[in-house]
Amino acid sequence: MGLFNKLFVGDNQAKEEKFLPWIPLNELPQLDLIKTKSNSKTQVIFKHSTRCGISRMVMKQFVALYKIAEKDMDLYYLDLLNYLGVSNEIADKFQVIHESPQLIVIKNGVVVLHASHGAINDVDLSRFV
Repeated sequence: MGLFNKLFVGDNQAKEEKFLPWIPLNELPQLDLIKTKSNSKTQVIFKHSTRCGISRMVMKQFVALYKIAEKDMDLYYLDLLNYLGVSNEIADKFQVIHESPQLIVIKNGVVVLHASHGAINDVDLSRFV
């Protein structure tokens, strides 16, 4: 909330939080499921480093901009620091270089787009629905 809003709206008003339909990605077998499901529904993986300020900023912007219905896309969240083995397997299985933060879009078993850092929020996910 900006200074202008604090001055004229006040701090006592409850902020409306936006919650995305995150699916926790924390097990290797999920990667086979993601690949299979991508044949009928777009699968998206968001790799996030919980200790990185840039990753936190990008994720906050991503959440604010996300407008895809749950029925149209599965959205996976990978806590990179706690599940580094899963992240490494993503790089191998889907042939993408590991980056953080990173957004990976999978359709028909292959990566159709991947982006990292600030480029994540330039991605128009609606074109993959």
